[in-house]
Amino acid sequence: MSNIKLLEIKNLNKSFDNKEILKDINLSVSGGKIIGLLGKNGAGKTTLIKLINDLLTPTSGEILINGKKVGVESKKIVSYLPERTYLNKQMKVSEVMKYFKDFYSDFDYDKAEKLLKDLDLDINKPLSKMSKGMQEKVQLVLVMSRKAKLYILDEPLGGVDPATRDYILDTILSNFNENASVIISTHLISDIERILDEVVFIDKGKIVLQSEADKLRNKEKSSIDEIFRRTFKC
Repeated sequence: MSNIKLLEIKNLNKSFDNKEILKDINLSVSGGKIIGLLGKNGAGKTTLIKLINDLLTPTSGEILINGKKVGVESKKIVSYLPERTYLNKQMKVSEVMKYFKDFYSDFDYDKAEKLLKDLDLDINKPLSKMSKGMQEKVQLVLVMSRKAKLYILDEPLGGVDPATRDYILDTILSNFNENASVIISTHLISDIERILDEVVFIDKGKIVLQSEADKLRNKEKSSIDEIFRRTFKC
C-alpha cells in the first residue's frame, strides 16, 4: 500500500468538440496531504475534478485512484463536493443525512449531527427554507462526515461569509484521517493558504507548477496568493 499513490494521473487529455480543455496533465497525490488546485475561472479545474469523479471520460490518458481505474470501486473511497449543490431541496436535512447513511457505508451520522449543531443548522428544516450559504454548509458537512480516502472539494467557500470560512477550514483540517488527502479547488487562495501542504497551479488546461507550499513560499519569499497573482497577471 505504501508504494501506491492515492491519486495518479498520467498524460491526461480532455477535449470537447475538438477544443482542448486539459492538455497532458500528470499529477500524483500521496496520503496525508491537503492540496490546493489553484487556477483562474475557466482554467480546467472543474473538468479535472469531474474526470477524477468519473463524471466525464478522458479523451486520452489514465486516472488511477488507490491503484485502480476510476469507477464504482474508486467512488467508494472518494468524497466529492461539487461546485453547485445537488441535494433535493424539498428534503429536510435529517432526511438527506439518512440518505447519505444508506448510500455510503463510511458515513458517520453522529459526526455529521455534531458538525451541523456546531454550525447552528437545524436538521429538521427543509433545505428549501435555507439560504444558499446554509445549503453549502450542509453539503460540506455531509461530504466531510464520510471516512473517505480522498476528499475533493470544488469551491467549498464560494457562498459563505469570512467568519464561516475559518470554521469550515478548521472542520476540513480536523476531520480527515492522517492517511487521507484533500484536494481543494478554489480561486480564494488567501483564505485557504494556511491549511495547504501542496499547491498545484493550473492555467489554460495545463499544470504550470506543483510544489510543497512551504518550499514555494520560502523560495519566492511571498505568500501563495501573491505568487499566484504574479504568475497569472491579466
